[in-house]
Amino acid sequence: MLLAMDVGNTQTVIGLYAGSPAKPGRQPGDDLLHHWRLSTNTERTSDELALLVFQLLDHHGYDADSCLNGIAVSSGVPRVTAALRSMGEDWFRLSPMVIEPGIRTGMPILYDNPKDVGADRIADAVAAFDLFGGPTIVVDFGTATTIEAISEKGEYLGGAIVPGIEISLDALFNRAAALRRVELVEPRNVIGKNTIEAIQSGAIYGFAAQVDGLCSRFEAELGAACSIVATGGLSELISPLSSKIAYDEPWLTLHGLRLIYERNQ
Repeated sequence: MLLAMDVGNTQTVIGLYAGSPAKPGRQPGDDLLHHWRLSTNTERTSDELALLVFQLLDHHGYDADSCLNGIAVSSGVPRVTAALRSMGEDWFRLSPMVIEPGIRTGMPILYDNPKDVGADRIADAVAAFDLFGGPTIVVDFGTATTIEAISEKGEYLGGAIVPGIEISLDALFNRAAALRRVELVEPRNVIGKNTIEAIQSGAIYGFAAQVDGLCSRFEAELGAACSIVATGGLSELISPLSSKIAYDEPWLTLHGLRLIYERNQ
């Protein structure tokens, strides 16, 4: 079995895949036996991370000592990356495959400096092209909202990075003393009738409009209509309100991790 781990600045998503290789046409959820979303804690040691993995697998009846034959990692948090390397080697006798320079992704990276592209962005692009072909646009609603463009030939072209919804709201509440934190749910109306609804409208409809505007500009620059897919922790909330997003794939990054892992075996 393969343990796929996507480490973000705010959350870590873990997926357990069956041992069979991904086949063309399969969806991200196929062969995904279990998945977990945890808060990212940079203070956890490799031993603590191992204990966490043992507990998660044991809860579902798996013996972590014998069931795992691979670990794949995409991480934007160097301290956690180092701890996961140690965890794999010390506890599971496995050398984790970490998306980094030198890893075979099967996708040309047409960036000024390919080393600058985040591992999760590469995994998203690989997965999206596998599922939808090209040209494709990926919108990942994470700590930052990232938008990636993949060409018809399957080349990573670049993208856009904007502050994520939650950190944008954190900045708003920290700088505006009269405003308080609100639950991120769709309000009754776009025109808010009270301060809570006004903040919800601005955050939810505002970010949906931002994504629609950027995707339209991407398509204009590419000169073609694109398959547009969303992923990330808040994609389920924003995607239905977007006029451009056609697909919502919550396990897109894990699917990309799985594909890249298989290409490096």
